Amino acid sequence: MEFKQLVDTAEKWCTGNPFDLIFAEEDDERRLDFYAEPGISFYVLCPDNMTGGTDNFHVWSESEDCLPFLQLAQDYISSCGKKTLLEVLDKVFRSFRPLLGLPDMDEDTFEQYHADVEDESETDHQQMGVSQQ
Repeated sequence: MEFKQLVDTAEKWCTGNPFDLIFAEEDDERRLDFYAEPGISFYVLCPDNMTGGTDNFHVWSESEDCLPFLQLAQDYISSCGKKTLLEVLDKVFRSFRPLLGLPDMDEDTFEQYHADVEDESETDHQQMGVSQQ
């Protein structure tokens, strides 16, 4: 993908969350730098298939406080299959939700699912009871 398209995608992604694209550099690394308050920063190195560069995205932060939160996104990128920039950025955003003071979406989804399963299982047990004659 052309770097200009990647920058456009990153700018659109920033409109829906607290991050700002603060730097985009095409010549050496094809690097996109992002920042959000309170001091959360990371960058994405974009693949460059045209010139034989890296074929996967790479996320990193120069902030030691941010690095542990990027593990989820790094694992996702290294898993099977090609990823889009938007998929990578969404995974990074999900990883940083606790630092941004936002609830963890995955836990909320799990709790709702778990509650639904419990409700259904109680109903099933009541229906499956042996009737006394």
